[in-house]
Amino acid sequence: MNAHSQSSFNHSLFSQITDLKQTLISPSELQVSGRLVRMVGMTLEVVGTFAPMGSRCQIMNGEKEPIEAEVVGFNDDRLFLMPIGDTHGLAPNARVVPVVGGVKVGVGMSLLGRVVSGSGAPLDGLGPIEIDEYVSLAGERINPLSRHPITEKLDVGVKAINGLLTLGKGQRVGLMAGTGVGKSVLLGMMTRFTEADVVVVGLIGERGREVNEFVRNNLGKEGLKRSVVVATPADDPPLMRLHGAMLATSIAEYFRSQGLNVLLLMDSLTRFAQAQREIALAVGEPPASKGYPPSVFAKLPQLVERAGNGEEGGGSITAIYTVLAEGDDQSDPVVDSARGVLDGHIVLSREIADSGRYPAIDVESSISRVMVEVASKAHLEVARKFNKLYSSYQQNKDLISVGAYRKGSDPVIDAAIVKYPDLNAFLSQDISEQFTMEASIEALAESLT
Repeated sequence: MNAHSQSSFNHSLFSQITDLKQTLISPSELQVSGRLVRMVGMTLEVVGTFAPMGSRCQIMNGEKEPIEAEVVGFNDDRLFLMPIGDTHGLAPNARVVPVVGGVKVGVGMSLLGRVVSGSGAPLDGLGPIEIDEYVSLAGERINPLSRHPITEKLDVGVKAINGLLTLGKGQRVGLMAGTGVGKSVLLGMMTRFTEADVVVVGLIGERGREVNEFVRNNLGKEGLKRSVVVATPADDPPLMRLHGAMLATSIAEYFRSQGLNVLLLMDSLTRFAQAQREIALAVGEPPASKGYPPSVFAKLPQLVERAGNGEEGGGSITAIYTVLAEGDDQSDPVVDSARGVLDGHIVLSREIADSGRYPAIDVESSISRVMVEVASKAHLEVARKFNKLYSSYQQNKDLISVGAYRKGSDPVIDAAIVKYPDLNAFLSQDISEQFTMEASIEALAESLT
């Protein structure tokens, strides 16, 4: 081969390699359509096209609107998709077209006072929402060393939490409880009474009736004015429920980027985990703990870590996630995993709720891991004294109730018996009552005098 032929060959080979690299780098640009070959449950199998994990595809559904689906897995030349909308009428060999670009969601200040779906579409009938910018549904990671430390208290208007489980701006807390113990009511109180600039509420996997009741009764017109509600009811596909939690977090991140203090309330983290479990099992991931695949426990910290404080001088996201303890089992894998990634937990007790005390907060089983960082020494001292007397009474309640305890045997128990009515009264609060941080600390001190 002469020099000219060698040069032509090298140039041709280089061109082929360059073309191959471009194909590997951005194959979604090709938009080669594929076809639907199988549907099992909610999982769609597609051949003949390429799309990366997490990207979107449009499935042509005859004369109806195309169905949007997301890539959740692949095997050799097959893609596994999960539909975002209704699959009614979908037929074999339907054409599947990848959508170029990542998943972006519209956010803006006009979201305040609105109720939207997991895709960001209005549910309240108040017309279209003006979009200020588009952000990633998966969010952007913040360098942990760039985050502003938690140094300020957040007033949530509930005296038991303000006084004994003081929250800090940027804290992530779990609200652990079984069904019907008052989680939604407590969330509604905090939404209306908090001093946060903006409240973002994510209703994930709840019954449709409860969504309407929360917006109308628990939140109310005044609470809705500075709130955004993202609702993905239980009858939504699992991917939509997953996106509802991610959208609520993206909206909270937008308001944080505007320098605002945001309270993110998500009901519930368990429904988010269950949606991921449905998706993972559908694509063949093996279960690991009580039916939950490993990807569930990887998704939880990815969602939770997006909340918290922003960079120095920016806003904050204080997040409260309800965690459903199935059968009131506090060792449930989701409950146990949530404890490990959150900055504290508030436990609601069915026994306390049955006794008629609301909110049914079990202060002995609850903890705020940042309270020592944000509360004053005087406040901490009063809170420790309250906990000591309350715990002493609870530990000896059976002896006291049957008259087996002798007065004078233990001065701490004697004091607990005398003060217990006042302690119990401090922990009780009507749904319409609001206690500021100062009023809460004052009421806490009065319960001990």
